[in-house]
Amino acid sequence: MTPFKFEVLHKSKKSEARLGKIHTPHGIIDTPSFVAVGTNGTIKGLDSRTVTEIGLQLMFCNTYHLLLQPGTEVIKEAGGLHEFIHRDLPIITDSGGFQVFSLAYGSVADELKSRGCKKTGDLVLKIDEEGVLFRSYRDGSKVLLTPETSIAAQKDLGADIIIPFDELPPYHIKEEALKHSLARTHRWEKRSLDAHLKSPNGQAMYGVIHGGINLDYRKESCEVLTNLNFDGFAIGGSMGKNKKEMQEILSHTLPLLPKEKPNHLLGIGDLDSIDQGIILGIDTFDSSYPTRAARHGVALTKNGPLKLKKNANKTHFAPLEEGCTCPTCKRYSLAYLHHLFKAKELSALTMASIHNLHFMVEYMASIRKKISNDEI
Repeated sequence: MTPFKFEVLHKSKKSEARLGKIHTPHGIIDTPSFVAVGTNGTIKGLDSRTVTEIGLQLMFCNTYHLLLQPGTEVIKEAGGLHEFIHRDLPIITDSGGFQVFSLAYGSVADELKSRGCKKTGDLVLKIDEEGVLFRSYRDGSKVLLTPETSIAAQKDLGADIIIPFDELPPYHIKEEALKHSLARTHRWEKRSLDAHLKSPNGQAMYGVIHGGINLDYRKESCEVLTNLNFDGFAIGGSMGKNKKEMQEILSHTLPLLPKEKPNHLLGIGDLDSIDQGIILGIDTFDSSYPTRAARHGVALTKNGPLKLKKNANKTHFAPLEEGCTCPTCKRYSLAYLHHLFKAKELSALTMASIHNLHFMVEYMASIRKKISNDEI
């Protein structure tokens, strides 16, 4: 089994941008890299073979959803997540903390309401030092998620990189509550790490830096967590209300992290944020933005977003982007994609997702080349 290792290959002379390689038991990740989100062990509309052929090197899967369906014990019986989804490339899983706290604070609750689950406010039953007790939105059964059960679930999944259990407070939170949350998150992360180190199984664990928009708390989080034996670090929690505030947080936080370890920006991966983050030294980004945009009929191109449903595309018989080598552009015209979206054909979502993910792979490759030439 190839051990986890990170190496910096080149540091730009122009900025904090850097080239690197993350070695994992299931392959190498060239950094900086975009990480596609496959919540339920699949990127919506695509199978694992297609994802591999597109060139994605790392996929982000969701412990919370996989814990509820089909159950991590089922995936363990199948031989782990790589075997279950037939993907022999690196996978990262989160702790489930984001989802259980989002049930109480907003985003996941809103998502479930859109599916017809009306009583989402009753799903979180108790939050205390032990962890979070919540009801499954699938069958109403009670589930206790703690640092130890989160790590046990991620051991069942067998991802190459795993995340400690943490609390995600909302942007609008009083300072005293944020301070309390940060202290508990640090205790939970230490418990998660202790549970992980009892049986590492070739997996790496990234500590998650928190502190909201309070820069002093961000510094404190770096000081606490960098003194623990994490293999890398993810930057999480609220990143502010706009990109300027996010840039201030990252500019303050990244210099406090060890340069010899990889870092990851959690849940942010639009092009503007990637460009900002690269200059500051971010190694990997995960986001559902490219596939979500595709499902809404928006294609990513070198000239900016392209709305596939626009009537002007009805008789555009060339590819949606000239020179693009993705399977969609090599085979089909923009007019055909326009027709499929208008006809509400499911294949439209797949074809647009393939293009957008291919675009992200090529975009990151171009960024790596620019870093190697000290252009950014």
